[in-house]
Amino acid sequence: MFSYIDHLECTQCGNTYPHDQISKISDCCGKVLFARYDLPRLRREGNRDVFASRDSNMWRFSELMPVTEHDHVVTLGEGGTPLLAATNLQKKLGLKSLYIKEEGLNPTGTFKARGISAAVSKAAELGITGFTMPSAGNAAGAAAAYCARAARPVKVFMPQDAPPANKKESVMAGSELNLVDGLISDAGRIAVAVAEEQDLFDLSTLKEPYRAEGKKTMGLEIAMQLGWKMPDAIIYPTGGGTGIIGMYKGFQELLELGWIEGTPPKFIAVQPTGCQPIVKAFNDGADTAEPWANATTVADGLRVPGPFADYLILKAIRETGGTALAIEDQDMVDAMYEIATEEGIIACPEGAATLVGLKKLLEQGFLGADETIVLLNTGSGYKYLDLIRTVMPSSMQT
Repeated sequence: MFSYIDHLECTQCGNTYPHDQISKISDCCGKVLFARYDLPRLRREGNRDVFASRDSNMWRFSELMPVTEHDHVVTLGEGGTPLLAATNLQKKLGLKSLYIKEEGLNPTGTFKARGISAAVSKAAELGITGFTMPSAGNAAGAAAAYCARAARPVKVFMPQDAPPANKKESVMAGSELNLVDGLISDAGRIAVAVAEEQDLFDLSTLKEPYRAEGKKTMGLEIAMQLGWKMPDAIIYPTGGGTGIIGMYKGFQELLELGWIEGTPPKFIAVQPTGCQPIVKAFNDGADTAEPWANATTVADGLRVPGPFADYLILKAIRETGGTALAIEDQDMVDAMYEIATEEGIIACPEGAATLVGLKKLLEQGFLGADETIVLLNTGSGYKYLDLIRTVMPSSMQT
């Protein structure tokens, strides 16, 4: 294993920072830092064909990952999730090529495992000994598991009404669970304050450089699973937006390496009507999003009223010719049943939201029947069985 990481770069002004020092956001602009790699050298020395012979997890892409020594990787086997052909839904909707990227098969049951594995691994390599993590639920559970694996303590902060499964997995993995009155934004403020007070490292979404590197491997895998081709569109349930940002970055790196050809897929952000800051900003033509007041939704992962990297999410959507749309909670729940009934995939409400978005975009003519489309199911619906018991599909309501 050998990383070609070269430096960190401010996503606002381009200033560079060393990758072998502890970093959070850029000192220059207070914005997201991206890991940058020596791609010209990798293009000379590397070959995409080596990935197929390696273990089927996200660390197979070690050259494009930030950890420089194999012994520092903290892994539970994350990544390597299937890209499932949704043949029944495809036929039902009159599509030629529809896939579901099934992230519910990751450790801790969600795609959060990818980002947390990358962030904890690099932090451990740099000598970090303890963490804080604010979360709507799933990221806290993942942080608890990976910090346990790394033998490092973590204090997690999540809203009082976070899913019971996330609270239980955090406690089981030995983290210190702190429940907060309010939303993830409130949990974030407390987590940052505790980190500063107790000399801990805060793992907040995109307030450190490496969670995006874990999430980008979804894009690397999709390209590899499609025979080193990119799909025409990726529909993504958008809370903090790390997946859109990471995948777009990953596709750009593959293009620069000459390992794929064409243009990146249209990125489509789906949000609930009760919390849609990115949708509003996109429709308003704004470069940043105003915090969404009184955010509510059954999809806890989408209840992010003010994503820190709003400017990067909006940039990825616009540069790829994508769009953003809002959907109703009840439609999400109906789609959970539909995906399970048609494809046997027990999707989380966030993942099911992508099917609702797909139907709307087909009706609008934004997406065509001949396009290759990927739906991102970001987690397992088994964590939401309480929701299934209490919220029935509209077809079964009287």
